[in-house]
This record gives sequence, structure tokens and C-alpha cells, in this order.
Amino acid sequence: MEKKSILQNKIYLYITEFFAGMAVMAVELGASRLLAPYFSSSQIVWTIIIGTIMIAMALGNIYGGKKADRDPDPDKLYGRLILAAVWIALIPVLGKYVILGISGVLILAVNSNFLVIAAFLACMVIFVFPLFLLGTVTPSLVKYTTDSLEDNGQIVGTLGAANTIGSILGTFLPTFVTIPAVGTSITFLVFAGILLLIACVYFISAKVKSPKLLMGLFLFLICCIFGHSNSFAFWESDLTYEGESVYNYLQVKEDEENVILSTNVLFGVQSVLKKNDSLSGMYYDYAMAAPMMADAMKKDKINLLVLGMGTGTYATQCERYFKKMQIDGVEIDERITDLSKKYFRRDGKKEVITYDGRAYLNAVKKKYDVIMVDAYQDITIPFQMSSVEFFTLVKEHLKQDGVMVVNMNMRGTKEGNINKYLADTISQVFPDVYTVDVEGATNRELFASASGKMIGNMKENLALESDENLTELLKRVENNLKKYESGEYILTDDKAPVELLGMRVIDDLIKNEMKYYKAVLKEKGVKGLLEEFGI
Repeated sequence: MEKKSILQNKIYLYITEFFAGMAVMAVELGASRLLAPYFSSSQIVWTIIIGTIMIAMALGNIYGGKKADRDPDPDKLYGRLILAAVWIALIPVLGKYVILGISGVLILAVNSNFLVIAAFLACMVIFVFPLFLLGTVTPSLVKYTTDSLEDNGQIVGTLGAANTIGSILGTFLPTFVTIPAVGTSITFLVFAGILLLIACVYFISAKVKSPKLLMGLFLFLICCIFGHSNSFAFWESDLTYEGESVYNYLQVKEDEENVILSTNVLFGVQSVLKKNDSLSGMYYDYAMAAPMMADAMKKDKINLLVLGMGTGTYATQCERYFKKMQIDGVEIDERITDLSKKYFRRDGKKEVITYDGRAYLNAVKKKYDVIMVDAYQDITIPFQMSSVEFFTLVKEHLKQDGVMVVNMNMRGTKEGNINKYLADTISQVFPDVYTVDVEGATNRELFASASGKMIGNMKENLALESDENLTELLKRVENNLKKYESGEYILTDDKAPVELLGMRVIDDLIKNEMKYYKAVLKEKGVKGLLEEFGI
């Protein structure tokens, strides 16, 4: 078939290749943000996303090449762009429901590897088809651009360069511009609109009447109306705040007693503010033992460093109960720091340093009485803050009788779980290590020091504490402290499979939580299960 006039000078083909490459990477970045509130943003999830996209692109390349040889009609290519654009525009409308539907079925159907299977199936259902269609672009364009063997190498190279440059922009724009500015949903709509515009220009300039184009424009308009919401927890009607940052999905809930920050739509509390200024009732209270272990009540000044400041729950409690406390906070997500000032009464407090925790330790020489490591969120455990090298760095920044407290938020029961690895690793660095499980939660607090005085200091300092509630709590902590016996599960910068280890714990937790509902399903069927949930 003779080529359409707009394609004669080949520039428009390069433009098409450029924006197709941009759209692929934008969808990949958008996929990570769509999945993160439900499955975390761990390396496992990224591996699934990248692998799925590569599968789709490879299949698209094969199909596109065969199609271009059999039927080299540009109308078909730009028709596929319309389909891809509409599918991508539908993602913010339907994607969240697809994820929850798949998760709901699998959580009752599988006993292990839930995270991997659910994330993989969600990726396959949501992203394979549009990326398969975009994968057909390059081989089709090669067919339209190469006229002879004399310059085919140069032309194919130029197409590849256009795709690569578009991919580069498609990587940076969502991360640094569109997602922080307008959110994930509108990001999908923006890049879907670009693909649709490319197809529009082609069909209009070529004077080809295309029912696909009219239908595509209509569906895109519908998606813009119903898909612009950035609400991931769409079943929640009373959230105080819901949004995204470069690093996290962020959700603030408020009731008469609490203000809560979460980075997951379904579970997990990253920070909490008690409006009556009482103890939090969470692991932060247990971590209050660390200043006691560092002899806080007898010192004129005590320096605290919080790595993973969040909205300042631990810092706020330490300021309330230890008047001589001087606090440095490090938080990598600046948006969380902004929320702490707006919703968590941190306005006017000392500025939090926006930095990676380990990078901060490398940059300063200051020594502290207490260092709180609170940078682990469900399966999202930064490997660089879980290794022997990291904990050695922490030790170097502690005073002679200083104490490190680590919140380990997934208490596993099996041998070789993530907390066993973390505790064994810490024991390689600190000779004195104690742990305590937080009642009614999956958290475990670990206290480590090189002084050998932690327990003695705690007993003496508790005798000086005047607040009855804090004293009663910390005495329970003291009674439940267990001396940790070191093992051989060691994490290093070179080898720290924290995502896989965390995934095993999550599987274990899900399995235990779902035993009851699986029994109901087996005994009473789907109807009985729905009745259990009040449906």
C-alpha cells in the first residue's frame, strides 16, 4: 500500500517512535506507583513490573514485525496507538478495582508467595495489552522508513535513538514532574492523551475517516471525567489527606483521639499523634526505654537521632518525657515532613533533615546518646540500612554509653526470618543486644549497646521517673526484655536479600490472618463468607 503523505519525509515516523518510547517508560513508572500502595515498592515488585513489560514488548515486537510484512498499512499502526491510548486511559478508572479483585481472590486461594503472584497477575491484566501494542511500533516504523539497503542502518539507528530519547524523558517526567504535581491517575491520562494526539494528527492529515479515532476520543473523554481521582483508598470517605510524593503514597486519617499517617491503603501505621498527649499505645512507647538505657535521667543533655523521622511520633514523645532532649531527625521524604507540620503539631520544631539515613551518618561526625532506626516499612526495607556496614556506622556515631533502638515491624516465627537476620547482623557489631515484642502488634524492638550498662542504667533511671504511666509501661518492657543470642544469619552490603525475607514474613502473617476466613469459605461457601463481612 502507498504510504500516506504525512509519512513521506519520515519526520513524523521519528516523532511517533519518540512518543511511543516515552509512553512505555511513563506507564512503567506509573505502574510502580499504582501497585505500591497495595504491594509495596520493593525490589520484588519492580522486578515483576520490569519483567512483565519486557514480556509485553517482546511479544509486540514479534507481532508488529510479522504484521508489517504482511500488511504494511500505517492506518493499522496508528489504529493500534488509539487502542493503547484508550487502555492506558482506563487504568486510573479501573486499575484499582482490578488489583483489589485479584488480591481478594488470591488471598483465599494461595498459601504462599501471595505478593509475587498477586502483583504479577495484576501487572499481566492491567499492563500487558497496551505495552504489547506499543511494542509493535518499532518494527512497523522500520518497514515504513527503509526504502533501500543503502541507508537502512542509519534509519534504524535514528529510530532507535528517537525511542531511547523518548524513553529517557518518559523516565524523568513522571518521577520529577507529573506524579508529584498532579498524581498517578492524571499522569496516565496525560501520556494516553499524547498517544491519542499522535494518532489524531496522522488520520486528520492523511484524510482518513476512522471510527476507531472517534470512539477513542469519546472513551478518552469519559476516562478524563471518571479517572482523574488520585484516591487509592477509594472506599474511604473521610480521609483527612491522601496524596503522593516522590517516594510514597501518603494517607492521613483523623478521629477524635488520633491523627494517623499510613503509606499503605490497607494496613500499617507509620506515625500517630495522640490528641490528648498520652502514650501512643504502639512500639514508640517501648522505644522510650532507650533513653533510660542511655542514662538520660542523670545527664544534663541527651542527644537523640531519629533515622526515619516520619511525622515525629517518637521525637514528640521524647520531648514530652525527657526535657533535656536535643533531637536531630532525618527523613528522606520531604512531603512527610510537610504533613508533620500541618497535621501532627511539629510546626515550629527544629527542621528535619531531608536525607537518606545512611548518607547522613556518612556526612556528619556528631555522636549521640540514642539513635533510633525506624526506616523499615512492611516489606520495604532499605538494604543499605540493614547491613553490618550500616550498623557499624551507627555504632561509630554513638557515645560510649550510647544505645541504638531498632523498630523491626514484621515479627516472624520461622527460623531465618527477616528479624532473625537483622538481630544476628546487629549482634556482629554490638556485644550487648536485647529484644522485646510489642503486645498486640507484629513489631519487635531491639536495643543494642557496646557499654554493657543498658539494663543497669534502665533500672536506676526508672527509679527517677515521676510519670506513673511511663514507669508502668517501661517496667513491663524491662520484665519482657530478652538477651539476644547471636546466630549466623548475616546481612552485608554485598548480600542483603531483605525483600525476599520480608515477603516470607508477610506470607506467614497473611496465612495466619486468613485461616478463619478460609475455614468459613470451606464450610459455608461464598455466601457464608460474604455474610461474615456483612455483605
